[in-house]
Amino acid sequence: MQRIFHIKDAICSDERAVKTTFFTTEATCGAVWIVKRGQVVAPHIHPDGDDVWICLSGRGVFYPSKGEEVPICAGDLIISKSGECHGMKNTGDEDFVFASVTAPIPCGYEAL
Repeated sequence: MQRIFHIKDAICSDERAVKTTFFTTEATCGAVWIVKRGQVVAPHIHPDGDDVWICLSGRGVFYPSKGEEVPICAGDLIISKSGECHGMKNTGDEDFVFASVTAPIPCGYEAL
C-alpha cells in the first residue's frame, strides 16, 4: 500500500467542489478537496464517523451548524465528531484546498 502522497497529484477541479479519495484502509479514508471561488461543500453530518480537515490553501467560511459561519483559512485544522455539522464555502479569490481524514468507515452521510 502506498504511504506517501503528494497533494498536487490528488487535486482535480470541476464546476462543483471536487473530492478526490487518495487512500482507503479498513478503518480510515483520506481525500483532498478543491473548492473553487463561490463553491460550497454543503452542510452535512457523518452519523457513524469523525472527519478531520487540514486546510492547505485559500480562505472561506466553515459551517459548524446550519446557518452559522466561521472564517477559515490555510493552516486551520477542523475536527468534526460523529453527528456534528460541517461544511464550507470558498469566499476567497483562490482555490480552497483541504485534506480530510474520515474514520471509521463507512461513516455514513446525511445532508442538512
